[in-house]
Amino acid sequence: MSNRNYNRGILHADFDAFYAAVEQRDFPELRNRPVVVGGSPSRRGVVASASYESRKFGIKSAMPTSTALRKCPEAVVVSPRFVVYREVSRQVMEVFRDITPLVEPLSLDEAYLDVTHLIAENISPPQIAKKLKQKVLSKLGLTISVGVASSKSVAKIASGINKPDGLTIVRPGGEVAFLYPLPVEILWGIGPKTSAKLHLLSIDTVEDLASQSMEILSGIFGNNAAHMKQISNGIDTTPVITQRERKSISSETTLLVDTSDAEDLSEIVMRLSGYVAESLLKKNMRGRTVKLKLKRSDFTVLTRQKTIPEKVQISSEIAEFALELLSFELENTDEKYRLIGVGVSGFATSENLQDEMQLRFEGL
Repeated sequence: MSNRNYNRGILHADFDAFYAAVEQRDFPELRNRPVVVGGSPSRRGVVASASYESRKFGIKSAMPTSTALRKCPEAVVVSPRFVVYREVSRQVMEVFRDITPLVEPLSLDEAYLDVTHLIAENISPPQIAKKLKQKVLSKLGLTISVGVASSKSVAKIASGINKPDGLTIVRPGGEVAFLYPLPVEILWGIGPKTSAKLHLLSIDTVEDLASQSMEILSGIFGNNAAHMKQISNGIDTTPVITQRERKSISSETTLLVDTSDAEDLSEIVMRLSGYVAESLLKKNMRGRTVKLKLKRSDFTVLTRQKTIPEKVQISSEIAEFALELLSFELENTDEKYRLIGVGVSGFATSENLQDEMQLRFEGL
């Protein structure tokens, strides 16, 4: 366990209830009220974001809007404005890059920042984090929660500890004391199924997991056992990556109303194919594999793909194969879908490519 790098300064910055916070900022009448951003309850819509006022009633993201209103009848349901959210995201990433060029966006509302090169006797990562929070609040009128640590995994956990508007600092050498009392589910990569297995073995806290033998962990995590052992002990030397080698280009959208309508889904596939083609053309890239991603109403995710002899780049070519995959899926099930995505991969290794770029567009 000697692979620590205490000399690093890593921040994880995360907006607080992003979509809902933007709505409350832009519409003062929504402030201090329970706000739910999502689809209409009459059309089986789901919650995309819940303000902290509504979370007190047990409302969570991905919950049916109708359920949210049963929990809190006075909640205000607001339709998402994804164009606005993407613009706010662009603005906050600019603020982050004013602090450091080493920014790794994870989604519209969160990112890692490496501030190691800024550390000096008169400035520390916690001071940088405070400055960052102040700049975001003054420029955008929004709060962020920031975790400060010497690694990405610990910084990410720390940012979620004192939300909203939190600042949690894990000083070098304090990782174990910080992590060990926390529930094991706090670790990245432990979902509901793995969590259930762990609890059956009386592995309830991070300390419980960290104390297990590699034999037991291998039986649970397979090839990922060594990594889980390390991060449970606060060891993570993963760098902040500003640009990655791209393995695929994809575009996906979450539907505000679950649907199995072939015409509606086909129209979305054609539109997403256009977005992917636009990106491919800009990068002068072609791929040999077309992918279709579908998420069912029960949140089961399906991925279908087809590899073809000739590389594709233009919208009609991508749509042709994506629609073929969609048609096959619809013929064999009557499931409703809440998310759909189209992607292209299988690029030539000689091309200058960059890691999976996920373009997200507004729900329908």
